[in-house]
Amino acid sequence: MIDLGKATLITALMLVAPALLVGMFVGLAVSLFQTITALQEQTLSIVPKMLAVVTTLLILMPWILRTLKEFAMSLFASLADYGPFAI
Repeated sequence: MIDLGKATLITALMLVAPALLVGMFVGLAVSLFQTITALQEQTLSIVPKMLAVVTTLLILMPWILRTLKEFAMSLFASLADYGPFAI
């Protein structure tokens, strides 16, 4: 069960890492732009991050779905190993 939990966490982190990294870098760039120009508009900080994260998720959607499918297939294949009659 510990290996299953570890594999689940690693898969989840692998799937969300690109979107989080893109959001972080876009947020950093927008913050730098706001600091340089002295613009402190709230929508200027949120909208670019949202667009960048959604675009990243749309571009990576085939990879995300393929990874989730492979994880689910391996989980169902090894499901008997975690049942009450597992040896």
